[in-house]
Amino acid sequence: MPVIEDEEFGPIAVKRVSRQSHMRATIAPNGSLRLSVPSYAPIFMIKRMIAGSRPDLRRLLDTRPKLVLGEGMAIGKSHTLHIRTGKSLAATRIGNRLILTLGPDDSLDGPAVIETVRSQMQQLLRREAKHHLPLRIRHIAHTFGFSYTSLRFTHASTRWGSCNHKKAISLNIALMNLPFELIDYVLIHELAHTVHLDHSKSFWAVVEAADPDYKRHRKLLKTYNPGI
Repeated sequence: MPVIEDEEFGPIAVKRVSRQSHMRATIAPNGSLRLSVPSYAPIFMIKRMIAGSRPDLRRLLDTRPKLVLGEGMAIGKSHTLHIRTGKSLAATRIGNRLILTLGPDDSLDGPAVIETVRSQMQQLLRREAKHHLPLRIRHIAHTFGFSYTSLRFTHASTRWGSCNHKKAISLNIALMNLPFELIDYVLIHELAHTVHLDHSKSFWAVVEAADPDYKRHRKLLKTYNPGI
């Protein structure tokens, strides 16, 4: 997959799609831009598309969570960020600490620094998710009589979880950034979809039976962003 280095947006991954007739922009899991373009589009044309779409691309990037880095910043439930200065940009994990080393020309809001920390955060959150979420969803399913066929972890930038008609559940690793009560709400929500795939009154009745305070939890969840 070719990558275009843009002065404003940084690295932009480009995917050529045979049946596509226009450029489509999305946000990759690492927070960078990803473009789907017609298979015949040469690089100079893609750059021209980017130049003519900068306002729209800025608005898209504004939907990302604002990652404000600081000493002691929490990452998930058990990790913290610690900032040092050194010769060059680097990130190292020591126990439950993520050590970010800044070079002489690096700043905490610089694109390279943000991308480095995001990448490390994804690894740490995935590790926490794999440790905590299977046990928790198994407990909730057993307590309230739900059943599901499989569980996998994703980093979808727009949703916390999903459940398909085969009762296979997918959970966003960014759940580990939520309070525990909201994590439980999302797990109950997806387990309820093993009974009703829609959001009918019957579905919400199943949710309420397991989480009587679901309306408050649902409202609170909207104040968080599932992206990283």
